[in-house]
Amino acid sequence: MTYPFIVCIMGPTASGKTSLAIELAHRFPSEVISVDSALIYRGMDIGTAKPSLEERQGIPHHLIDIADPSEIYSAATFRNDALRLIKEIHSRGRLPILVGGTMLYFNALIGGISNLPSSEPAVRAEIMDFINENGIESLHEYLCEIDPVAAARIKPGDSQRLIRAVEIYKIAGKNMTELTAENKQQALEIPTLQFAIMPQEREMLRQRIAQRFHQMVDAGFVDEVKTLMARGDLNPELPSMRCVGYRQCWSYLKGEIDFDEMVYRGIVATCQLAKRQITWLRGWKFPLNHLEIGKQDNLQNVLDAIDSRSS
Repeated sequence: MTYPFIVCIMGPTASGKTSLAIELAHRFPSEVISVDSALIYRGMDIGTAKPSLEERQGIPHHLIDIADPSEIYSAATFRNDALRLIKEIHSRGRLPILVGGTMLYFNALIGGISNLPSSEPAVRAEIMDFINENGIESLHEYLCEIDPVAAARIKPGDSQRLIRAVEIYKIAGKNMTELTAENKQQALEIPTLQFAIMPQEREMLRQRIAQRFHQMVDAGFVDEVKTLMARGDLNPELPSMRCVGYRQCWSYLKGEIDFDEMVYRGIVATCQLAKRQITWLRGWKFPLNHLEIGKQDNLQNVLDAIDSRSS
């Protein structure tokens, strides 16, 4: 049997996506592609809830531990990597299972993304120098001048997207809004089966998030961040250190907040992430099959859908 389609398993953080994907992967000749902007980083295992080597045993996993925390990995890079991997997995007669909660990545893959210029280290360094001298607010003011549409969408605190928008203008001579309108890549042509694990009650998800955060702390999360800080080349403005939990733990280790405040803020930040993910999914413009967190028949529902598509 061949599988000329892909399976996408989405949902908010702590919804059980990883366990469902692994259960599914044991039922088919398949390989897993991570769709998670935090799992790409090496040395960030506990705070990202990265599936362990034991969990991954016997199942090829891709796009995990592919970048150093000092590096920046974009949605466009993800799309290129994912398309290549899907083609390779299909060539091996296997089913690609894409799982994660970075909805920007899923949207880029399925809906297409603008052909924007690649990052250039010299330009990026120039922008960072500007921030160091003038502050991030000044960079946002500059973006308001060159691309008011993007500036209205990107908050001053969203340094990664803000820097990228300015970088695009400096490299291309046109702003991101203009280029996006001109150069939309074609949407994904590969058939997809898309599933979203959603909470029936928001409070139940909040409890799962809190429980998992406490488990991370007990498993050595603080020591993990301490090791990252000790490298000396990372800072809290990098995308890796902006991952939920890491920034709060960084503040704790710098003495800016106490331990209990770190845990509280980490849980709140994770709940806010889950809210954003749910908002994405509620407005999802592609066909989506809904599953419910904790339901025993989730796996069977996915299996039935795959059998129906395969027949």
